[in-house]
Amino acid sequence: MDSKKTALTEMLSIKHPIIMAPMFLVSNVKMSIAGMNSGVAACIPALNYRNTDLLKEAIIELKAAKPEGGSFGFNLIVNKSNIKYKEQLDVICEYGADFIITSLGSPEETIKKAKAKGIKVFCDVVNLEFAQKVESLGCDAVIAVNNQAGGHRGNLSPEELIPLLVKNCSIPVISAGGVGNKNDLEKMLKLGAIGVSVGSPFIASTEADISEEYKNACVSYGEDDIVMTEKISGTPCTVINTDYVKKIGTKQTWLETVLNKNKSLKKWVKMLRFMIGTSAVTNAATKATYKTVWVAGPSIEHTKKIESVSEIVKRFI
Repeated sequence: MDSKKTALTEMLSIKHPIIMAPMFLVSNVKMSIAGMNSGVAACIPALNYRNTDLLKEAIIELKAAKPEGGSFGFNLIVNKSNIKYKEQLDVICEYGADFIITSLGSPEETIKKAKAKGIKVFCDVVNLEFAQKVESLGCDAVIAVNNQAGGHRGNLSPEELIPLLVKNCSIPVISAGGVGNKNDLEKMLKLGAIGVSVGSPFIASTEADISEEYKNACVSYGEDDIVMTEKISGTPCTVINTDYVKKIGTKQTWLETVLNKNKSLKKWVKMLRFMIGTSAVTNAATKATYKTVWVAGPSIEHTKKIESVSEIVKRFI
């Protein structure tokens, strides 16, 4: 495969300007090693590990298998809903990684601790205000999460968000969302991004330790089958519009709406919704169940069969 040099390939010493995006329950060490061997960077949500001992084991395994020119990182949810955040950050800083991607909160502490250890920090942003805030805190790049992203997405299109951030920020912009093939990748680079974070196309990979039902859903459904739901984490999230999703609806209950407006209760309501929602996603992702809440983005439109990570990477090159 031909390599395409950009600021991202230089920054992470990788062959192609692609980060295999962190996906809750989907991303794993096996996928990450296959991604690194295919010339892309790989990222795993720290929340995919039940405890820090398992996180340590993953880091050790990734470091042992990392090829020359490989790069791996972890995603940290840095708001109060993630009660494991501080210990996860400490483990990553102690055992090492090439980069951290922060989501859903202030990255200030992560930037301070990670950069002291030589770990790069990229921050998910959905608008210019937050992009400029994290730039002022010292992050290495922003990840522009647009309205085509899977999972938690932004409101602006890639055509709006990328040029806006490129024009007004002095740090690099990585695009997240709407990349399912080579043409999509080229489009994001032309808009000014130094690379892309790609998740949904890798769900239907042979290396993913999820149910065959979930993988086949990404093959069978397309971009028109993606809907937004408030039923997972309290923050709008994209899922495949299965019969079960249609049945339970995508909006918060009236009680959740009322409680979310109460400043003293909002944090606890969001935490409870996060726990209930992630439990449903876990069950759907790991076993056959009629309660199918499968997280994915519109870029599954280009997923036509279950393939290896290396074959999926070829789709972009």
